[in-house]
Formats: sequence, structure tokens, C-alpha cells
Amino acid sequence: MQSEEQRGDAAYQQRESAKRRRQWTIQFVVLAVLVAFVWLLVQNVSSNLAERSIRSGFDFLKGAANFEIGEVLLPFDSSQPVWLAFLNGVLNTIRVAVFAIITSMVLGAVVGIMRLSNHPILRFLGTAHVEVYRNIPLIIQLFAVYMLITELLPASTEPLHAGSWALLSKAGLQFAVPVQTGLAAMAAFIAGVLTALLVRETQRRRVTDLVAGLLGFVAGITVALVVWVIFGFYSGWSKPVVSGFMIEGGASLSPEFLALWLGLTFFTSAAIAEIVRAGVLAVKQGQWNAGLALGLTRSQVVSYIVFPQSMRLAIPPLTSQFMNLTKNSSLAVVIGYPDIVAVGNSSINITGQALEVIVIIMAVYLFLNLIISVLMNALNSRVMRAPR
Repeated sequence: MQSEEQRGDAAYQQRESAKRRRQWTIQFVVLAVLVAFVWLLVQNVSSNLAERSIRSGFDFLKGAANFEIGEVLLPFDSSQPVWLAFLNGVLNTIRVAVFAIITSMVLGAVVGIMRLSNHPILRFLGTAHVEVYRNIPLIIQLFAVYMLITELLPASTEPLHAGSWALLSKAGLQFAVPVQTGLAAMAAFIAGVLTALLVRETQRRRVTDLVAGLLGFVAGITVALVVWVIFGFYSGWSKPVVSGFMIEGGASLSPEFLALWLGLTFFTSAAIAEIVRAGVLAVKQGQWNAGLALGLTRSQVVSYIVFPQSMRLAIPPLTSQFMNLTKNSSLAVVIGYPDIVAVGNSSINITGQALEVIVIIMAVYLFLNLIISVLMNALNSRVMRAPR
């Protein structure tokens, strides 16, 4: 004979089992309806395109592009396939997004700290930065920065210069690089990664894991730059030189890239500054006082108490800002920077397959933002697991 407790457990398990079956059934039905809807939509679009004799499918990616790209990271000309043009567009998008994320985070953190300063001038400058760049549409800022570069800077024949190391003109920014650029970049990357890992491991006993990671990142960047410079002095430098109406040698950043980079940096840093300020202000004054009462220095209070707690609040909105920055880079098309949207527009003009191009662009931005989300969620999980 089963006891009353055993009968109760059996009844509970039966109810839970029925509940799970009901949930799985509902999910299966919803998924089936969604798949059927997508299938009907695809069939409807395909039939409409066929009736109008409009070519469909992604075979156009294998054909010749028949258009040029002004700025590429991989060798490309108009006779090469369309997919290679899209790949260069994706790489250009990633390049400007990565640069802008790093600089906007640094500038935003500095401005956020300035807004918390007791010094009235610093506080005013921080407030002015936030209010100006946050309240002007990004597209207007891009136009303004681009006009400043292309209208106010001198011509490429008489550029502003920092010795023989860098030239700034309407043609953009040209700067010296080691002759063996690829090898120098590889050596700097390896040295930077090893330094970052070493510093993080050695500092984890003194500060929190998050602060140790940031210290490792800063040390890695510093060492990478030092290795880059040392490699240049060892192997020689390729320096920019004015040659007639052209600038030869070194590496360059186009006016379009500079305008987009600066515009995204200024616009996003204003929001990041407010996130940093809000995160610090969310830590109650009692936390500061308790840390100081325990004999900790002010830097130790910030490292062990204030910064970890503020990051718990700051990381989720920072994720949204980084994702918005990546999507906002699509405004590059208005100033002529050849990102994925600009390449897509050129492809539509040549092939006429607008639907497929739009799907590709949507998939690229979805993929990039999912990567940002996964990385930031992993960082957020690590911060949330840290001891309080």
C-alpha cells in the first residue's frame, strides 16, 4: 500500500509531466505555424518575381562585380566576384566599428569621470560634451566632421605634418609604418596578448578579476605599441612623402573613414559618459565610507568596492550602445565610406537584385550584433559571479 505522501508525490509528478507535454506541444505548434508562414512568404515572393521576369536567388554573388570600391582591405577590382566586394564591405564595417567602440569607451569613461569631478571647469566641459553630442543627430555630425576635413584642412600638396611621421590634409591621415608591416603587426599582437595574460594572472591576487583584466588589457596594448615601434626602428620605416599632387609611402586613413570614426566616437561617447556616471553614482556613499573606515586607500576602494558594483549596472546598457554604434555605422553611405551598405547599393544598381542584397545586409548586422551580445553577456556573467 502506498502512503499518502507517496501518492501525493506520484500525483505531483503526473501533473508536472502533463505540464511539460503541454508546453512542448504549444511550442511545436507555434514553430510549425512560423515555418509555414515563412514558407508561404517565400513562395509568394518567388512567384511574384517570376511573373515579373525578375531574376532571383544568390547566384549573382559568383558573377563579376562590375564596380570598384574606393577603400579595401583585401585586393579587389571590378572583374572579381560580387561576394568578394561584400566581404570587403563587411571588413570595412567591422574595422570602423571596432575602432569606434574602443575610442568611444575610453572617451566616454573620461567624460563620465569629468562630470563627477569637484572641479567646476572639468564638470562644465564634461556636461557640454554630453549635451552637445547627445542632442545633435548623428547624420548631421557626420556631415559636419566630413566638411571640416574636406573643406578646412589644407590640400595634399601642403599638408599639416608631425615631422616626417604623419601628414594630415584633405586626403586624410597618412602615417609612418614599419617596412615589414605584416610581420610587425604579428609580433606586436603576440607580445600584447602574452603580456595581457601575464599581467592579469599576476594581478588577480591583488585586485578583482575585472580590474585585473582591464590592467592586463592596458598593459597588452602598451607592450604591443612598444614592440611595433621597436620593430620599425629595427627593420626601417615607410614614411609618407608628398610627391607632386600625391602622398606616397606609409599607411593612410581616408577622410571618409576619419569622419565616420570621429562621428561615431563623439556621438556614442556622450551616452557612455552618462552610463559611467550613473553607475558610479548608484554606489551609495556608505560603501565609500565603509571602505575608507577599513583602512583601504581611495584607489583600493574604487578597485575593490565601487568599480565592480558600478560595472554590474553599466555592462547591460553598454552592450546596447555598442550594438547601436555598429548599426549606426550604416550611415557611412552618406559620406561615401564603402561599408556593407554602400557595397550593397552598388550591387543593387548593377544586378537589380534588391531583395537578396537587403537580406545579406540584414544578416551581416544581425551576425555582428549577436557576436557583440554574446561577448558582453559573457563579461556580464563573469562580473555578476564576482563576490560582492
